[in-house]
Amino acid sequence: MTSPDELERRFTLLTASARYDQLRLRESLAPPADEPPQEPLDERDDPEARPLSREEALELLALSEVIVRKASYGRQLTVRTARAAGASWTQIGAALATSKQSAWETHARWLAEQDAAGGRETP
Repeated sequence: MTSPDELERRFTLLTASARYDQLRLRESLAPPADEPPQEPLDERDDPEARPLSREEALELLALSEVIVRKASYGRQLTVRTARAAGASWTQIGAALATSKQSAWETHARWLAEQDAAGGRETP
């Protein structure tokens, strides 16, 4: 089985999103798994619109976790950039559709840990 940790090392946010989108589109176009395939296919049917295998469904789940992790890390970096550029916690909270207190509580500890570690870390 493919784990999020394994996929996180293999994919960037962009490539993970592309693969996720590919699998998700196929999943949404496929007939339900319990429905027998129509034979013969007519010209309107997409031959790629087949149900996901178990491995592909698990990969889709793991990719969703990878995307969340990478986007979250990117958000942390952008909060740091916004603070360095002089943005207030009120402004950051508004950009995140939350309160300044929630923004501060969510990000301040990570920022302090990064400062203590001497700078930027990569995931």
